[in-house]
Amino acid sequence: MGANPALRFEVEKSSDESTNRVTTIKCHGKLATDTAGQMREQIKPLIPLGGRIVVDLTDLEYMDSSGLGTLVSLKASALHQGYCILEFVNMTPRVLDLLRVTNLTQLFSSQTGPSKSA
Repeated sequence: MGANPALRFEVEKSSDESTNRVTTIKCHGKLATDTAGQMREQIKPLIPLGGRIVVDLTDLEYMDSSGLGTLVSLKASALHQGYCILEFVNMTPRVLDLLRVTNLTQLFSSQTGPSKSA
């Protein structure tokens, strides 16, 4: 089974100032029903390894409800297992709106950035 070209990842491993393991995963493309499993397969095995996992969503062009469910599932796994810190950074305005509409902003509160007052 080949990789789905609709979603690609760049993985960078490094250490922070405290020499903790940091894995940065840059996502490119679409996180949807047909690619959500690919995201899970990329990130879930990293959770028990500990350290910090930073998922950069800057270049995520599209996300549907399956993609959102995948982010929630991965975040819940990281919180439940307690081995690592899983962060989603550089969320697009569309993703932030989806979190607000679905009342999930609290789960991702450290990654949502400043809220805009109406």
